[in-house]
Amino acid sequence: MMLWFLFALMTAAAIFAVLWPLSRGSRPQNDGSEAAVYKDQLAEIDRDVSAGLINASEAEAARVEISRRLLAAADNRRDPPSGSNIGLRRAAAVIALVGLPVVAVALYYPLGSPRLGDFPLAQRARTPDATQPLDTLVAQVEQHLEQNPTDGRGWNVLAPVLARLGRYDDAIRAFRNSITYNGDSAERRADLGEALVAAAGGVVTAEAKAEFERAIALNADEVKASYFLGLAAEQDGRAAEAASIWRAMLAKAPANAPWRPLVQAALVRVGGSPVPALSDDAVAAAKDMNETDRSAMIRGMVDRLATRLKQNGDDVEGWLRLVRAYMVMGDPDKAKGALKDARQAVANDPERLRQLNEGLKNLGLDG
Repeated sequence: MMLWFLFALMTAAAIFAVLWPLSRGSRPQNDGSEAAVYKDQLAEIDRDVSAGLINASEAEAARVEISRRLLAAADNRRDPPSGSNIGLRRAAAVIALVGLPVVAVALYYPLGSPRLGDFPLAQRARTPDATQPLDTLVAQVEQHLEQNPTDGRGWNVLAPVLARLGRYDDAIRAFRNSITYNGDSAERRADLGEALVAAAGGVVTAEAKAEFERAIALNADEVKASYFLGLAAEQDGRAAEAASIWRAMLAKAPANAPWRPLVQAALVRVGGSPVPALSDDAVAAAKDMNETDRSAMIRGMVDRLATRLKQNGDDVEGWLRLVRAYMVMGDPDKAKGALKDARQAVANDPERLRQLNEGLKNLGLDG
């Protein structure tokens, strides 16, 4: 409101500065001093004639001209400026003074944004901007949460960002607040446990394990919590229990689960035999099988994969999966044979051969 008042005051001052001269009547262009000058000139002519400086005819012509000017000056003194002219000037000033703001407001209301609220500089500085550095955005969200500590959505957004930035203690506090103000869930408990593990340098502490167990109680299929419970068993020296947890995860997982390689590597680390990628139908069938039947089913799948690759050897991923399966099943000779067959199958295709060698390096084999 103060800004509007200042703008209005400045506009009025500018209009008055321009229109003030129009509101004033014009002064008479002469006063009694002009008539006195002409009278002195007439007397001067008489003195020049007496002195013989001009002749009579020249003196008469000069008297006529000066007399004409004297009469004109006298008429101007008797005739004041026209009142109608002054009225017109004042009317023009009033119209301009009132009309200009009226026209401006009439144009602004349909074309402008009169109902748009103020946007102070401090508030603009706090508004998130995707072009700002991440640390600046995080600081702005933290400042918002200091003033609005019950904003569960804000804690939910901030917590994983703090974890990625390595600010684990702050992330733990944010995850706890997210649970408090958003409600309990398996995912939030698992995220909190992961932050506790990161803060402990990768060790699954008792506090973190308790969070993972809470997550499993809420959702038995929570992947992150299951993995870290297996990791806790491994760190406690219970390799068989860790292998059992991870093997169960792989048995229930879809074939394209993005975390499957991580769990398979963990299972190999504790001496277990990971399950090769299964189709959804195979997963459903494997759930109710005992360990012996499940192993037999897996071996049958591996044999079918080997048969398919002998018929069509262009599938580099298939060869890598077959080699890895033989390795984890404890058949090094079959793994070497599959490796040899794979190289022969793609020997004439440089790109596929390169992909095969890169994949073998990732398996820890000489590409």
